[in-house]
Amino acid sequence: MRIQTFDTTLRDGTQGESVSFSVDDKILIARKLDELGIDYIEGGWPGSNPRDREFFARAKDLKLSHAKLTAFGSTRFAKNPVQEDRNVRELLEAETPVISIFGKSWDFHVIRALGITLDENLALISETVAYLKEHGREVVYDAEHFFDGYTHNRDYALRTLEAAHKAGADVLCLCDTNGGMATSKLAAIVADVRSKFDGVIGIHAHNDCDVAVANSLAAVENGATHVQGCLNGYGERCGNANLASVIANLELKASQQTIGAEKLQLLTSTARYIAELANLQIPRGTAFVGQSAFAHKGGIHVSAVMKDSSTYEHIKPELVGNHQRVLVSDLAGRSNIVYKLTRYDPQGLLNEDSRRKLLERIKDAEFAGYDLEAADGNFELFVLEALHPGKTFFDVESYEAVIRAEGANTTHTANVRVKAGDGQHSATATGNGPVNALDLCLRKCISELYPQIGDVRLTDYKVRVLDSGKGTAAKVRVLVEWSDGTRSWSTVGVSEDVIEASWDALVSALRLELMRIAANGQR
Repeated sequence: MRIQTFDTTLRDGTQGESVSFSVDDKILIARKLDELGIDYIEGGWPGSNPRDREFFARAKDLKLSHAKLTAFGSTRFAKNPVQEDRNVRELLEAETPVISIFGKSWDFHVIRALGITLDENLALISETVAYLKEHGREVVYDAEHFFDGYTHNRDYALRTLEAAHKAGADVLCLCDTNGGMATSKLAAIVADVRSKFDGVIGIHAHNDCDVAVANSLAAVENGATHVQGCLNGYGERCGNANLASVIANLELKASQQTIGAEKLQLLTSTARYIAELANLQIPRGTAFVGQSAFAHKGGIHVSAVMKDSSTYEHIKPELVGNHQRVLVSDLAGRSNIVYKLTRYDPQGLLNEDSRRKLLERIKDAEFAGYDLEAADGNFELFVLEALHPGKTFFDVESYEAVIRAEGANTTHTANVRVKAGDGQHSATATGNGPVNALDLCLRKCISELYPQIGDVRLTDYKVRVLDSGKGTAAKVRVLVEWSDGTRSWSTVGVSEDVIEASWDALVSALRLELMRIAANGQR
């Protein structure tokens, strides 16, 4: 069966804490959702704020190949005739082919929040839907707080749906606005609604009980053919149903068609693209699209996956545009090393003894606090050092960083002495902070011998306290991201001294780049 997908990242998603999109961001996201094959894109509430008003003004020139752009708003205000209501007028002026409006389904809200009679609320719903239909719009009616309303006064909640249905609403969407409905109870309510209304029934689930995806799937099992949510699960409080998970489950587990198998391969890249614009990381363990969704760490797991990935993967990650990863850590076995070495040692030059020693070195490093899952550069360096034992390019004889404060002025100076190639090399440099000064200083020492390291640049720097109970004496882990213009990697350093940990990561990055150059026969 074909299930309609309705993404509200640009409206309900922006109500989530720390989620904010510029108008340019919203245009880019709308295009991306259209490429993914989403049926409806709810762009915002044109009557609520200038940003959404500008978005819809600019979106009139947005050429979407599949999705229908949707404007969101409410039923008319009780004091206004529908043709004079500003909110309704701005919905029409947005000139979208679809309008989504919400109305009250819970008698408690009608009486306490709106302060009107139950019959007056029914008139708001029916008159607003009918007026929008008269103007040629497809109308999605969002029955706000429907499940709470149904639980407290079933007959009235159903009457609100009937008012919208008779007025011509194209979709009756049942909203678990508070996100508190248990899955079994929600399923029974959807089945009851399905038995009483023909046409399209929708589901809009919030995630306050961490069951929004399950509730959305249960609604479909009981007759809903329209599912609303946000990619990455953004939204108010605990968020909306994660539409990425809903789509993947419907397509791959429930034999339902949403965006189709070909578009499904865009799911991971689309979710990560939106997260990048939101400046929010997708939790690594997010189903289907997270970095750890198909990551394997335990040696026994990896050994089995190498024989047949279905032993520890419920689907092939490529189906959703993700990929398999094997991690190296103190929990790793030889299978992990064998798997990773197919990339760094494709010719199998390391013998069994060398691989055993490499595994022991990895476990010792992890025990000391090095995170080799995040620091792929350190793992690659370990492999290259095992392949080329004794090759170091340079040895650090001494280094120091001096911080001098005079009044409001602070200077950071570094001194480094190394032994490299033809003898000793020393340098002094001043930088923007002690780590920058050390970086500049080390490069001065070795750049004449190895000018290629000039291409390596630091792109990100993170510090994590490993044992915070020790206060300022705690051990810290410094993770540094690097790029040479063609690829990126991370290195890590660990110490009770943040400068020493940073230095460790810096030296590892430059040694790795020199090892790569040597391995390619450039020097």
